[in-house]
Amino acid sequence: MNVATADPTLPDEITNRARQLGPLESPLIWWTLAGAAVILLAVMIGQWNNRRARRWTMSGAVLCLLLTAITGVNSYVGYVRTADDLSRLLERASGPVNGVGQLLDDGKDAPDAPTAPIPIRTDGARTETLDVADPANAVPTGHHLVLLPPGYYDPANAARHYPVVYLIHGYPFGGPTDWLTSGDAPGTLQALESANLIAPMIVVSLDMTAGVPSQDWECLNVPGGPQLETYLAATVVPAVDTHYRTIADRAGRALGGMSGGGFGALNIGLHHIDEFSVLTIALPYDDLNDSVGVLHGDQAAIKADTPRAYIPTMAFTSPIATILAVGSGAPTDVTTARRIANSLQQRGQEAVVHVEQGFNHTWHTARAVLPYLLAFANAHFPQPVPS
Repeated sequence: MNVATADPTLPDEITNRARQLGPLESPLIWWTLAGAAVILLAVMIGQWNNRRARRWTMSGAVLCLLLTAITGVNSYVGYVRTADDLSRLLERASGPVNGVGQLLDDGKDAPDAPTAPIPIRTDGARTETLDVADPANAVPTGHHLVLLPPGYYDPANAARHYPVVYLIHGYPFGGPTDWLTSGDAPGTLQALESANLIAPMIVVSLDMTAGVPSQDWECLNVPGGPQLETYLAATVVPAVDTHYRTIADRAGRALGGMSGGGFGALNIGLHHIDEFSVLTIALPYDDLNDSVGVLHGDQAAIKADTPRAYIPTMAFTSPIATILAVGSGAPTDVTTARRIANSLQQRGQEAVVHVEQGFNHTWHTARAVLPYLLAFANAHFPQPVPS
């Protein structure tokens, strides 16, 4: 039985906003740097006989070319949008680099502790950090970022419970701040809520790094390593339900992510359809490809963690609705998304593919499609209800 569902329709002001480049993504930056490098090279040639001038102009040209490459890649990928994004990225490092990040950080968007209900956004929403450790599953403390809706701490809403969208970062070198910075989740939520396109919801940007951001864990239960799938499903979700007023059943939960996080969301979501009713996935794939090595040749684990192989024979004990969002500039992503959707539809599940025109396998795409992912989840959530 084929079951499809509608791709959300959103107004232009929402979609155009999500597609906009941030100030640090502008091509003018790397064009200017490239032009400066050319000028410095010309000066160097003109001053070739002046050793000191030649050395300084050559050093300046090399620096400009290096910055051209960095800013050019960022303009394509869309990882660092603003000075605040840059400060958070630098603060991940140590030593002088961390110091530069702290100097750039104005502190306005710093997450608060769960016990300090101080609004940090003009619309009354706030971001908190929820630390969750799970030594039994070899996962150190994860620093999950919780985006609460406007009015969450208003006494008038004390009995109101909210649905939750969990979002997973990409791999490797991803982290929980990515959906807030590169993905602009706070801005997208505010735009959708202000336009009354979604009901208030909680969004949790997950930390699925197991303390090693450089490792491509793919959210797996790794033989002899961190049990990340179990950590998310059995430890993090109950912790969120304990600390916040959630709709604490599958009807009020969605799981999503981008790229490697999208794979993790698909795999974990299908393994735990008793916990999640909606999957919201950007830049998906359905097998491990080059990441298969993290399972150390364990054939049973590889088979169990390959959705492409198990979806066609999977028994769905509960329905699950899925949106798979991709950019038209990444044809492999488009093919993969349609293959996943078709497999799910063949099993009687709702599935839709959203193709963002002119985008590739980048954070630009994840940011541009996030309004569609959240609107899709909202369409399948029950309305928040009193306890």
